[in-house]
Amino acid sequence: MEKGTYTYRVEPRDVDFSRRATFAALGDYLLHTAGEDADRNGFGTRELSDRNWSWVLSRMAVETERMPSEYETLRITTWVSDYGRLVTTRNFVICDGSGRRIGGAVTCWAMIDLGTRTAVDLLGALGDTARVVEEQPPIERPRKIGSVAPVETVARRVAYSDIDFNRHVNTMRYLEWMFDMFPIEQLAARQLRRVDINFLHECRFGQQVTVGYQPGDRSLFEVRDEQLRPACRASVEWL
Repeated sequence: MEKGTYTYRVEPRDVDFSRRATFAALGDYLLHTAGEDADRNGFGTRELSDRNWSWVLSRMAVETERMPSEYETLRITTWVSDYGRLVTTRNFVICDGSGRRIGGAVTCWAMIDLGTRTAVDLLGALGDTARVVEEQPPIERPRKIGSVAPVETVARRVAYSDIDFNRHVNTMRYLEWMFDMFPIEQLAARQLRRVDINFLHECRFGQQVTVGYQPGDRSLFEVRDEQLRPACRASVEWL
């Protein structure tokens, strides 16, 4: 397996009031890159759908030196560095149009059976298909995020627009819910350094969820479902 490089242009729909890409938009570029590269190498969702299997993201870490601007060209290079029975690691380097690195990311993925919602054995499912590139991740691997003590919460009901093709909440929708809790002044004045995300339990259509925010040197978030189970946690660090 070789590294794959994919090119994008930051469109007006992907930027905020600063005319720079939102974090959710950047995350979407990364996830699209992962999907395209998996398809190219024979283990994407198109191939898995015949068995009613799919990929799900379990952890993600993204570091940025700056957020890309409107109409800027991005080149994202990706590769798989390891995979075991339950989890595989996919890496990304984010460059601008001139080839200058502006960020990196590491993601951990599992495969599930969509009928039973249980994990699929990757070694048995992929065999030699998912060959790896012997190169270390470009940034520190995703960190485990411990319990969060929110000082502010917002309740939401999972709606049609929140759901992806796996019939659970879209990965970046969690981050949009979280970033909506930041004061607008903070988003205008500060630059993202690193975001870690842990996905713990899926949320489905119609569920009532609560998004909690704990401010501090690191901004911490936790999404809980109706049974108060943590579904997603995130840590946001600023320059």
